[in-house]
Amino acid sequence: MTDTGAVRRPARARRRSLPPVLGVAAIWLFLLLFLVYPLLRIFYDAFSDEAGRLTLANFVEFARDPFYVRSLVNSLVLGLGTVAATSIVGFAVAFLLVRCDFIGRNLFSYLTLIPIISPPLVGVLGFTFIMGRAGTVNVLLDDWFGLAKPINFVYGIHGVLLVETLHLFPMITLNVVDALAKIDPALEEAAESVGARGLTKWRTITLPLTTPGYVAGALLVFIWTFSDFATPLVLGVHDLLAAQAYLNIVQFVDRRIFRMGIVISALMVALAIVFLVAARRYVAIKDYSSLSYGRLARVRLSPLRQSAAVAFLTLVMLLSFIPYLGVVLASVGKGWSLTPVPVRYTLQYFERVIVETPKYIVNSLLYAGLAVVLCIVVGVPIAWILARTRLAGRDALDGLNTLTLAVPGTAIGIAYVRAFHFDLPWLQYGLTSFWVVLPLVLAIRRLPYTVRGSYASLLLVHRSMEDAAASVGATGGRAFRDITLPLIWRGVLVGSLFSFMTSLQEASAVLFLSLGGWETITVGIFSFYIAGSANEAAALGVILIVVATLSLVLINRIAGARMGGMFG
Repeated sequence: MTDTGAVRRPARARRRSLPPVLGVAAIWLFLLLFLVYPLLRIFYDAFSDEAGRLTLANFVEFARDPFYVRSLVNSLVLGLGTVAATSIVGFAVAFLLVRCDFIGRNLFSYLTLIPIISPPLVGVLGFTFIMGRAGTVNVLLDDWFGLAKPINFVYGIHGVLLVETLHLFPMITLNVVDALAKIDPALEEAAESVGARGLTKWRTITLPLTTPGYVAGALLVFIWTFSDFATPLVLGVHDLLAAQAYLNIVQFVDRRIFRMGIVISALMVALAIVFLVAARRYVAIKDYSSLSYGRLARVRLSPLRQSAAVAFLTLVMLLSFIPYLGVVLASVGKGWSLTPVPVRYTLQYFERVIVETPKYIVNSLLYAGLAVVLCIVVGVPIAWILARTRLAGRDALDGLNTLTLAVPGTAIGIAYVRAFHFDLPWLQYGLTSFWVVLPLVLAIRRLPYTVRGSYASLLLVHRSMEDAAASVGATGGRAFRDITLPLIWRGVLVGSLFSFMTSLQEASAVLFLSLGGWETITVGIFSFYIAGSANEAAALGVILIVVATLSLVLINRIAGARMGGMFG
């Protein structure tokens, strides 16, 4: 009997270990199939000719074309310019909210989050309504001062820089605020004790210790700007890489131009990977072991400085809210031509997009919901692997998850078109002929948010709780279900809601994959605007803003604090 029991125990142990092994294998298969393979395919297409032979001729042709080279330079300059502008605004806002005490501080801490809840596509529409050549501002200036011709506030690369900056500076603010909250107060006090004050203390102590958070935010800002093609196209800027990738792919006439669109997409992915690796290495070579969760007391500003702080934040918020004002007015206004505001108001544009063409809203909610389900099914196990195991390939898994954030949406959309446009076994259609490709690409794009939310919660659950469950015979799955999951559900839900909110905003990838009847809200906005139906586009934009706002409110309530819990 003893020998038989001894034989059965290893057999039971092997059966128990089989599900986790299969689960890890399924996660890797998902990432390899829907992330790695499309990226490899787009690189293969970029480095091959029409006959499938490997060649560098496509990149040589790119380098010899002055327009493409100028587009590359412009994209890099725009990305770096946006990082610089968002850094100035984001650092200033973060410092005021974390280190200073003034009237209205709590209100501004909430308002600072608002610009990030809508995609740049909605923001640029709002700017054209208010600050375009026939917008509210130019009409008022003409009425007051009789301008000979309208001022060009937004059309051109300076307008793209303005729109992207006002939309993306909260990414810098959120990351820098988090970093500022982790700086040990003793370090700044020690610096002051040897005479380092003001800018000297900020330059030598505070600024370097915010590097991890700042670099993460700056990388996201750069990649987002680098891959956004809708904003430049609306503002008449074509000589950027993302815009050229889109225009070259959708023309479907000249195969050489189509091939150059693929080359540009591969180049964008390669540059994004280079920037990601460089950023991680830059952070890795520095020592941040002195970071802690200590807190310095906020400095109560004098009345004059309070007025200056409030004036600065008010100006930033007013500029950031211009798109919302423009979109709301356009969604309900009629006869808005060469007048500061609409002449009449109506709800007929909402009726058209909600009642007559509800597919945009229904599809967006369906695809984003399915994407979140995939993010939870794949992302929570990834977070558990990263937080609780030392499995072989763990670092590679973390790298792939981080890479997802860096890959431009434009490139991943084109990669899916190239990778999955073949007939599936036993079917006569490719994956791109089924609407399910949209939830898949959204899940891949937004997976890191669910992973990070779950991972952060897992770090707060001590291993001893799971060990105690295992000591009384609970399997790993049961311990996770009964002990770990009830303790981390808030983090999982917050990450999932953020994945849901950003999936609704996705434009770059889905524009390449949406066929007739599959259109999402962002595709509808772009299509309506291109077709000259700006009011319907604005109505969809308002709906998107409302849904994103509700998601943000839920995130704050569930998390028990404002997003990230960093302003309090």
